[in-house]
Amino acid sequence: MDRSFPFEQGAQVADRDNALLAPYALSAAQSRGRRYPEHDSPEWGPWEIDRQRVIRSAAFRRLSHKMQVFTGMMGDYHRTRLTHTLEVALVARSIGRSLRLNEDLIEVLALAHDLGHPPFGHAGEAVLNQCLKGVGGFCHNRHALRIVEELEHCSPQFPGLNLTLETLEGQRSRAQKSDLVLLEVQAVDAADSMAYNTHDVDDALKLGLLDPSDLDQLALWRDARKRVERHCAGLDAAELRGAVLQELIDLQLADLVEHTQRLLEEHDVRASDDTRSLGRLVRAGQDIGEQKRELQRFLYERVYRHPRVLAMRQTVEAILAELFEHFARRPDELPPHFQARAETAGVLQTVGDYLAGMTDRFAESEHLRVVARG
Repeated sequence: MDRSFPFEQGAQVADRDNALLAPYALSAAQSRGRRYPEHDSPEWGPWEIDRQRVIRSAAFRRLSHKMQVFTGMMGDYHRTRLTHTLEVALVARSIGRSLRLNEDLIEVLALAHDLGHPPFGHAGEAVLNQCLKGVGGFCHNRHALRIVEELEHCSPQFPGLNLTLETLEGQRSRAQKSDLVLLEVQAVDAADSMAYNTHDVDDALKLGLLDPSDLDQLALWRDARKRVERHCAGLDAAELRGAVLQELIDLQLADLVEHTQRLLEEHDVRASDDTRSLGRLVRAGQDIGEQKRELQRFLYERVYRHPRVLAMRQTVEAILAELFEHFARRPDELPPHFQARAETAGVLQTVGDYLAGMTDRFAESEHLRVVARG
């Protein structure tokens, strides 16, 4: 049964889209609607409504206390999932504006893209994937889809957040690792890698895991630093670092927009449907692409495998594994609504959902409580 309902957009939304969007962007009038019918708004487009629902969700609020790479055990300067999410949205909207894509769709895709992360980042994901291997494992992208389709609630009339089919398609393509068909989805994916690479460098420098001189071996960093020094003389070390980090984003952004515009022209893309068989069009040029891969290899070797990071990872993996073991043995200690869900979804899946929703500090406090009781 087809339960999608297209939107009938008001004149305000349609006029705005007609004035701002390129022919290959997805307009609000092209939205395929939502799975469950709702009254549309003459003032708010479908993806603006999606954005409101994502921002008001409990899962979004919890991102402020979930780590990106480094935990609170290592300090409080570094990024959380929430600050990373906001930075991705900022970069993605810049891409969208330059290419005249739909910024509303881009923004909600960016705001929702990390909703499924458990506490303790990828270390927590690895633990849950192992604990849940008997029921399909755990993937933060798949879990984000479950959050917006099932676990969150904004109305008693339907499960989940009832987001538009385009927003769900964007998240589903990430979960299934399938082709990112819509240009707006591609823009968010490009912004994600651009943001986390640059910001992981910033956090690693602030935490003393790297020295700025370590980065001079990287072509992307050298180019950004030279550009800053050419235009801004007399900066102190902290000012120079901040300016170079911003230049890293600007340099990648300019290259991506220029290369993408060239590809759109080469393929004569005139409508959003034209991109469905063309693969990834929103991407960096060859030179910057290789420099980004060099940076990613450097981060893996020098930051993600740093002894302090590995020691932290071992600690948080133990915390989450012991919590899972405890609640799997004692599901009667789960909150009441999780106990009720366990009767239909099963104990293991329910414990996984409960732990995935925890913030870092709540997981740590629960672990202390469990350990104290023996």
